[in-house]
Amino acid sequence: MHHSTAPARPGRAAKGPTLAQLRAFAAVAEHLHFRDAAAALGMSQPALSGAVSTLEEILGVTLLERTTRRVLLSPAGERLAPRAKAVLTEVGSLLEEAEAVRAPFTGTVRLGVIPTVAPYLLPTVLRLVRTAYPKLELQVHEEQTASLVEGLLAGRLDLLLLAIPLGVPGLTELPLFDEDFVLLTPLDHPLGGREGVPREALREVDLLLLDEGHCLRDQALDVCRDAGRTDRPVTTSAAGLATLVQLVAGGLGVTLLPRTALKVEAGRSSQLLTGTFTDPAPSRRVGLVLRSGAARTHEYEELAAALREALRPLPVRLRES
Repeated sequence: MHHSTAPARPGRAAKGPTLAQLRAFAAVAEHLHFRDAAAALGMSQPALSGAVSTLEEILGVTLLERTTRRVLLSPAGERLAPRAKAVLTEVGSLLEEAEAVRAPFTGTVRLGVIPTVAPYLLPTVLRLVRTAYPKLELQVHEEQTASLVEGLLAGRLDLLLLAIPLGVPGLTELPLFDEDFVLLTPLDHPLGGREGVPREALREVDLLLLDEGHCLRDQALDVCRDAGRTDRPVTTSAAGLATLVQLVAGGLGVTLLPRTALKVEAGRSSQLLTGTFTDPAPSRRVGLVLRSGAARTHEYEELAAALREALRPLPVRLRES
């Protein structure tokens, strides 16, 4: 079935495409399969095919090359598919903005959190949302930083709670607090329980770290580099802080722990001591991250302010944005 590439009749072109037609084309461009695209939109294949054909007439170009077995985008289709997607994204933003104006702090917020923050801050976050914003439905996704950033940029997530700065274009960061790292050691370690541990002490210890991909691992390595540690390999790593702490308790080495994690994690074993560093102690900054220009920016800023207040009892230094 072939469509002419001749310009459409002026009367038809003046009408312009409908959102339904753009959605149909965008779905076919994404799936390159009529049945899958129709299923994704919840419409019949003939209706989908008709919508794309009408769009081709309106635009005066062939968007698809239909063969017996599969669907391919024509060169014009390749050029116009990103435009169609951008229009639909903007329409989605328009609806979100209207919803934000009409009924702030309602609906769903998909919150992404890193594993070294989730267990220690989520109780405070969830309590705040439940009491201050009871109509807001929070969906929590715990993933590592790279996956969270990808999800936020792709629109799969709305808001992130993680260590900053990320320095990613198109994202806005709302700082919440800074927190110091402490040195967690076994009972018999020479640095165990000491106050005012100099950073240089990190040059000589057996340091246990989280697996690759955790930003806390990278931060710990940065601290070690600052301390002048160069060539000591890190031989053991763990998938989560709970395991890491057990390895320390078992005498395999020492680790750096954020202060917010201390109460939960150090409480798991009686075989641990906590040392603090001399000022300025190594630290990390934690904040909320959103897409720049997001429809709910004002709500997220208000949420950040409320969250700073709610975090006051924790061993952190609050940051005003």
